[in-house]
Amino acid sequence: MEFNEHYQLGEVVYIIIRNPHAQDVAQVQQAAVVENPERPGELALFVHETYYPFNDEFAIFKSEHEAEQAYTDAFGSPDLGDSYS
Repeated sequence: MEFNEHYQLGEVVYIIIRNPHAQDVAQVQQAAVVENPERPGELALFVHETYYPFNDEFAIFKSEHEAEQAYTDAFGSPDLGDSYS
């Protein structure tokens, strides 16, 4: 799948991202679609001051509602505390 065909520079998307220190913890997070600074001409996700290349490791959604629904389907009801930015 070519991710550049589905997303546009500057677009806001929502991802389900796992905590790297606790793999059983995941949350819905807003991310920006930006140019990959390491590979000009390719897109990347920018979240938590970090660039992530587009790949199949991320569940990427066009709307927060879609992301929340997928999260609920996979993990049960989300803790709505500080999970969203």
